[in-house]
Amino acid sequence: MAENQNPAPPTPAGPEEASTDGSGTPSPPRRHSAVRSLLRLWPYARVARWRIAGSVAAAGLASLSVLAVPVVLRRIVDGPIADRDLGALWPLAGLLLVLGLAEAGLFYTRRVVVARPLAKVETAMRGDLFAKLQRLPVSFHDRWPSGQLLSRATSDMFLMRLFLAFPLVFLIVNSMVFVTGTALMFTLDWRLALITLVPAAPLTVLTRYFEQRYALAARLAQDQNGDLATVVEESVLGIRILKAFGRHRAMSEEFRARSRELRGTELRKADMLANLWAVIVGLPELALGCALAVGAVRVADDHLSAGTLVAFLSTALALRWPVESLGWLLAFSNEAATATDRYFEVMDEPEERDEPSGTPARTEQGIRFTGVRFRYPDAPADTPDLLAGIDLHVRPGETMALVGTTGCGKTTLTALLPRLYEATGGSITLDGTDIRDIPRERLRRLVAVAFEEPTLFSASVRENVLMGAPGASEEQLATALATAQAGFVEKLPAGVGTQVGEQGLSLSGGQRQRLALARAVVGDPRFLVLDDPLSALDVHTEALVEQALREVLVGTTALIVAHRPSTVLLADRVALLADGRIAAVGTHQELLRSSPAYRALMSGEAAPEPEGSLAR
Repeated sequence: MAENQNPAPPTPAGPEEASTDGSGTPSPPRRHSAVRSLLRLWPYARVARWRIAGSVAAAGLASLSVLAVPVVLRRIVDGPIADRDLGALWPLAGLLLVLGLAEAGLFYTRRVVVARPLAKVETAMRGDLFAKLQRLPVSFHDRWPSGQLLSRATSDMFLMRLFLAFPLVFLIVNSMVFVTGTALMFTLDWRLALITLVPAAPLTVLTRYFEQRYALAARLAQDQNGDLATVVEESVLGIRILKAFGRHRAMSEEFRARSRELRGTELRKADMLANLWAVIVGLPELALGCALAVGAVRVADDHLSAGTLVAFLSTALALRWPVESLGWLLAFSNEAATATDRYFEVMDEPEERDEPSGTPARTEQGIRFTGVRFRYPDAPADTPDLLAGIDLHVRPGETMALVGTTGCGKTTLTALLPRLYEATGGSITLDGTDIRDIPRERLRRLVAVAFEEPTLFSASVRENVLMGAPGASEEQLATALATAQAGFVEKLPAGVGTQVGEQGLSLSGGQRQRLALARAVVGDPRFLVLDDPLSALDVHTEALVEQALREVLVGTTALIVAHRPSTVLLADRVALLADGRIAAVGTHQELLRSSPAYRALMSGEAAPEPEGSLAR
């Protein structure tokens, strides 16, 4: 008996480069050979190559022991049974028992040998994928739904490990057993062997056709699985909004629709596999029946011994498992190949690279934007650049407020400074050095950022704040919390050791914003970027934070996105952003006198955001 175990494979993936459709979901790229895809696992699997080889050897010996059974049966039938010699029967019966025990022991050994090393392979691949995601640019994460990435890190990873543990081994072992068994059948009777092998040609054509169609269905199923994961994640993170607006039923319907799509694809896969399996099982059985009939006639005519016929039929039956398993082994291998493609779609994405600008350093200090242009990669071709030539100088130690209408590109401009996005034209310098000449790791230590949407992680208050300066002392932590007026931390159950929960949703919006501000100032940064850092605070707390911030800003070169006059008053000068350019620069009072657009903005009479704006 072979190890007839058929684990239901999860759903997999596709190949070389992923594009995106209108929804932002990566669309299946060009399909190529499953073998080429699976060979990409070798750099990871090579650390377990000897264990995999040992697994193949153990499974091979176990399967070959099955082929020894017909030889023993032939001796039993033509010997002790034909001669009615019970004394000679017992040793041969004992040999059959030993062969069965050996088969069981070898299959057990196969599992034990590969379990631990392949778990390490999966861990290494998952670790590399996560590290890759951290190194990829923000523009990548803008395009890819999180559910698609999650499915690649979970179900796809499991599928690749399972392929190395089971289908890979038995594709090799079953091929070896089939060749050996076929040779044995020809040795026993070449006529019966030819009859038995008649289905080989049509089965080869059929399996090739099946492989091509099944690979496409498998890729589609895994992508749909990723879309389903995205719906679940969004509904969990946005549960407050869904409940507040009574949209939970609409989201449930969206989930059911996605589930129905996935169910339909899985049923098509099952239908293809069922059809293949019916043919794979049916044709060999038909051929075996014909061989049995011809063999019986030859035994009756004394052209073949009964023992030889029994041995031949036993050998043919022993080959049923290698042949019948072909269908799901091919299916599993194709799913593993598409899972591998999906994994390497992410791993092949270009990372952020430090490419020197070649621009000589200047002697000026502070932050300077010179002719900076930017457009998002996914912006329609007929739309103008969001930033169309920004020229701005923030002097050393100066606080510059950046104001403008909603959607004019203020947040985008500040995101260019730590190189979260790359400017498509012009240059940005810090103390005379082009930011492209500063390694990203060092640049992001120099420039601290507090975003408009405060993001916290499932960690303690201390861990969230010290993310801005891992080496900061407890005194610096306390100072940063005091600057952000985050005294509420002392009232939390475990103080700064309190876990804030996923996305920090156990805290109010104002509390999250204050912790994000503390994270930005904790390391006494040389350059500070604040994107409307006080928008969620009440008037009293805002005044206290502003007062504390004035002390922090004294020794820092800062760029602050501001929407309210109270925030503008923190700045030494103000820059007005309009139509993708800096329209005016001056103090608050100067701009009130000289700029009608600025006066309108500060009085709340600014023009609304233009239709079709793609600003972020």
